[in-house]
Amino acid sequence: MEKEEVPRAAPGKREPGGIAAQRARISDSGETADDFISRLPDVVLCTIISLLPTKDGGRTQALSRRWRHLWRSAPLNLEVLTRLPDDPIPTHSVSPSAVSDIISRHHGPARRFYFHCLRDDEVYAQAESWFLSRALANLQELDASYGNLPLLPSALRSASTLLVAKISHCDLPGEIVPSFPLLKQLTLVYVSISADGFHTLLSSCHALESLCMSQVRAAGCLRVSSPTLKSIGFRDNHSEETELVIEDAPRLVRLLLPYCYLDDCVTIRVIWAPKLEIMGPFAAFVSKLLLFQRKSPVSSANSMHTVKVLALKSSENKLHAVLNILRWFPCLEKLYVTFHKRYEMGAKDEPQYDPQHPIECLQTHLKNVVFKLYSGNGKQVDFARFFVLNAEVLNKIVFEVHGDYSSESVAFQHGLLHVKNRASRDVQFEFRSTHVRNKYLGDEHIHDLSVSDPFRQP
Repeated sequence: MEKEEVPRAAPGKREPGGIAAQRARISDSGETADDFISRLPDVVLCTIISLLPTKDGGRTQALSRRWRHLWRSAPLNLEVLTRLPDDPIPTHSVSPSAVSDIISRHHGPARRFYFHCLRDDEVYAQAESWFLSRALANLQELDASYGNLPLLPSALRSASTLLVAKISHCDLPGEIVPSFPLLKQLTLVYVSISADGFHTLLSSCHALESLCMSQVRAAGCLRVSSPTLKSIGFRDNHSEETELVIEDAPRLVRLLLPYCYLDDCVTIRVIWAPKLEIMGPFAAFVSKLLLFQRKSPVSSANSMHTVKVLALKSSENKLHAVLNILRWFPCLEKLYVTFHKRYEMGAKDEPQYDPQHPIECLQTHLKNVVFKLYSGNGKQVDFARFFVLNAEVLNKIVFEVHGDYSSESVAFQHGLLHVKNRASRDVQFEFRSTHVRNKYLGDEHIHDLSVSDPFRQP
């Protein structure tokens, strides 16, 4: 970036008043002539400081006299983490011993408070006074983890101003839940709560748009009713059977299941979600994941017509299991299939595909198919070839392969896939190299509603 030159007066001539005043301000504040950042308005600089890690935000006071007062007026971003005695505190966090001094010097407001306590009774007791301090009175973001201790009631003191909340590794009594009028994003991880308490919690969130639940331990099933919810991310508590019931979610678009494993036993009931368009990824077997539409199991007779995007995890020899699931979604437009041997179903025989009873989405709606972790060998080729020969309105099939693919390899695959006999004459074939092998589909977009397709990799 070119430096901005401040013109100087010729010898013997006085500088114009504006330039002289500018030089005086620069000299007085300790800035240099090319310090463009320090010339920004205070409100902008305070926003920058509040986005920095705790230690870096505090260090800005040493930049110049211009910056000294800014940290105290910038919204506080405080990250506190307890560690085992021999483990160092990460550079972006502060130790519990420094917190009281920080909040005594910075009186607020606070933007974010990150507090992870590894079952330290002394720090746990101190946290009560921190939450009740003036500095943390109007939090916007809260990330609290308690090492499986009960949630401090004072932790929800800022419920009326919270926009984002993550509560993990604690017991959450339903009777202490206040109202959350502004909360947009809620994440619960390893939380114990009663079924009534969970219902009360959701009922108190009047603007909630995204909900992530991972290993939530609740007596009874988790019932979701929310007039504002658009996205749900769910991972079951795989030490016991889990039931998730979407009772009334008129704006729900996404139901994401990025962490449902082979040995889980999950029942999902969708009673009322008229805008549900995106689902998955779940393993392609019916015996474990039981999906219900209203009160009956999802089937070709009780299908989900609203779903447009579906992600599945399958082994390469379970084509018929995938096809049986596709019967549930007659209006499906985009399908993701991730290959992995861990998604074997055992010895159970699946009903075979019968051309006399065609799958509706293959004939009329399915436009895009993406195969992830595609090796181009054995039964994976047979699996993919079925869609080449039977999906009549396909526009594109993407094969995500590990490593690089040469033009000779692509031509060889075209021959194995019988591209010349494809059902859709408009379909394009793309072989895309990827070096991401173990990334869970959709998990990073549970709260990011700006992404239209949470399964698509950039």
